[in-house]
Amino acid sequence: MSDLFWLSDAQMARLEPFFPKSHGKPRVDDRRVLSGIIFINRNGLRWRDAPKEYGPHKTLYNRWKRWSDKGIFARMMAGLAADHGEQKTVMIDATYLKAHRTATSMGVKKGGVAA
Repeated sequence: MSDLFWLSDAQMARLEPFFPKSHGKPRVDDRRVLSGIIFINRNGLRWRDAPKEYGPHKTLYNRWKRWSDKGIFARMMAGLAADHGEQKTVMIDATYLKAHRTATSMGVKKGGVAA
């Protein structure tokens, strides 16, 4: 699969300061796992649908879950944003809501009186 996403050496160098220390058994390849996590999230896939090049889907999920619970990904994003030097926050919302055509009449009884 040629459209796989891989973090570059420069990107890994910027992320490594945020990695937790390894305790006991060394972690599997950080580049492979993080690239897989990014690929899954970028493409909106289920963990089970991860390409085999990223390793077992259970490994991807476990790393994502553990690091998310510990706030590591949040610290990565905050640290990368702080390095950029922007003084204001910009938020982008890609939410798409579609209301059913009867949603406008919710709570309205016959005669146009609200319930």
